[in-house]
Amino acid sequence: MLKYFNIFIIYTLSTLTTFATDKIIIAHRGASGYLPEHTIAAKAMAYAMGVDYIEQDVVMSKDNHLIVLHDHYLDRVTDVQTKFPDRIREDGRYYVIDFTLSEIKSLNVTERYYFDEKGTKNAVFKDRFPLFQSYFKIHTLEEEIELIQGLNKSTGGDVGIYTEAKNPSFHLSEGKDLSKAILETFKRYGYEDQRSKAFYQTFEIDELKRVYNKILPILNIDVKLIQLMGKSDYYKKVTTIEGLKDLSLYAYGIGPSLNMIIPNNSKDSILGLSSLVEDAHSVGMKVHPYTFRQESPLALTYATNYENLLDIYFNHVGVDGVFTDFPDLTVKFLMR
Repeated sequence: MLKYFNIFIIYTLSTLTTFATDKIIIAHRGASGYLPEHTIAAKAMAYAMGVDYIEQDVVMSKDNHLIVLHDHYLDRVTDVQTKFPDRIREDGRYYVIDFTLSEIKSLNVTERYYFDEKGTKNAVFKDRFPLFQSYFKIHTLEEEIELIQGLNKSTGGDVGIYTEAKNPSFHLSEGKDLSKAILETFKRYGYEDQRSKAFYQTFEIDELKRVYNKILPILNIDVKLIQLMGKSDYYKKVTTIEGLKDLSLYAYGIGPSLNMIIPNNSKDSILGLSSLVEDAHSVGMKVHPYTFRQESPLALTYATNYENLLDIYFNHVGVDGVFTDFPDLTVKFLMR
């Protein structure tokens, strides 16, 4: 009973953070530090922890349903190999787009795993929820929106959605317009303008332009757009000051990986700091980097623990929000 009371206290107090700070907390795939990512349980737990937004990665099924899943593959978070062994493609993967919604809902979901050289499944994060324990299923974007909107009504909260189109160019090559379907869903559920608590994001530069120039005008909506980016040559042009100026004409902000802001092997967070956040702010864009994990300091040479990592990015770098697997720890940090 005490555990649930503590969660309630965290939720109740965290609603006050809006008045104390303009920083936002985005639950990365839900409370995925505690429960299997992108499950309804992980989303409900994230909501109770007092986040501002909950993230949805979205792909499309064979029968055109919007599925909340991190990849357009099923074989690293489900038991698809056991249930549908003959549905494997030549590249050794099981694609969401090859399955109907009813088939997808028949699968069991677990923590993200990988296969070792013996073919044994191993958890990517060994200290998180045990593999294939308890009962979790895949759900649709509509089901998640209805959960969040329902909780907003029943609790008086105001949690938003932060939705990523996963590999929209792949979906287009398969004859499915993923971005258009997502934004049609936004409109159907009342997310229609910049005041709506909804973000659309993608890693694909040309796709974000297509959304702004074609899809939003067709649907007569104007939601906030985020350009996701990683540390690769693909993003070099868009991260120059001129590239950011052009991007700011249609994007609300950027979602860079942590190593684009401070290199993972930096000996000092300030000496290793890039100009990306400062440059984005100079052209009026917000910066929401990913992914903040309790395990992150183990892979970084400049942060001693999770709280120190948050302190560096919120108080020294000056980011506007973070994607985190541990919403409760991040809420507590901002409250202090």
